Amino acid sequence: MIRKALGTTGVFIPEVGIGTWNYHAGPEPLRRGLEAGALFIDTAESYGSEPSVGEAIVGIREKVFLATKISPHNFRREAVVRSVESSLSRLRVDCIDLVQLHEPNPSIPLEETLGAMTQMVDAGKVRFIGVSNFSVAQLVEAQRTSKKYPIVSNQVRYSIIDRTIEKELLTYCQANKITIIAYSPVARGPGRIWDCDPEQSIKRVARETGKSEVQVVLNWCLCKEGVVAIPGSNSAAHIIENCGASDWRLSPEQLTLLDRNIQYRQRTGFDATLRRYTPEFVRKMGLWLLNYLPRGLRRRIT
Repeated sequence: MIRKALGTTGVFIPEVGIGTWNYHAGPEPLRRGLEAGALFIDTAESYGSEPSVGEAIVGIREKVFLATKISPHNFRREAVVRSVESSLSRLRVDCIDLVQLHEPNPSIPLEETLGAMTQMVDAGKVRFIGVSNFSVAQLVEAQRTSKKYPIVSNQVRYSIIDRTIEKELLTYCQANKITIIAYSPVARGPGRIWDCDPEQSIKRVARETGKSEVQVVLNWCLCKEGVVAIPGSNSAAHIIENCGASDWRLSPEQLTLLDRNIQYRQRTGFDATLRRYTPEFVRKMGLWLLNYLPRGLRRRIT
């Protein structure tokens, strides 16, 4: 497994980790992924997966880079401390490698939140501070506010069919040595990606490389400087397959082919606002209905 630098920390983490959003398969598939080399697990207090992650890393904690997130409603100083302590308990560890602010919360001053995070690092309960779903402007404010410890990462949506961060955020993070942790690097499932590949270019590249189509899609992300990926799955076989996206690289010609032929979108600020204020059950219903639309229409709105 290739490792990449985490910001300017001097720490190197596996470029393929394990995401645990919507994870409910228990510790065993996670353990299989760790054994396959994905020694980087990302969770969150809101996911409900921290206990399974804690069980999966028993006996190998020192080998695993462990990341979690604090929910935005817990950004007050006392709530940050409680959240970290609770995550430590659920994960059954004394220190968490990376704690991330799950998404911006403009109603609570960043000075208060990051001040509490600094307190947790000083106490030896957190090693590094990161953010998630932050724009460039929000990231700049976080960097300015976190005076003692740097912001080392920004976890954001990024895939071959959703390249929103390429408009500004990716370049900024690369220039400032802030690691991009790409979530949903296979979108909401390979089917969404095949919808955006009318020429079947991914299948062609998979044949050329001898890799699976999912591995090709993941490797496209990994070819980007400063980007690591955390695909998720409830299947041990799929987690192991994801690990096979590392230790090799697509050729420049293959990257050009994919960039030319894969249809992608770049979300706007309106998209982000709509997602934030749309109830979860409405979003799930919309995704369910999406499966019944013609492929050409799905391609436009995925």
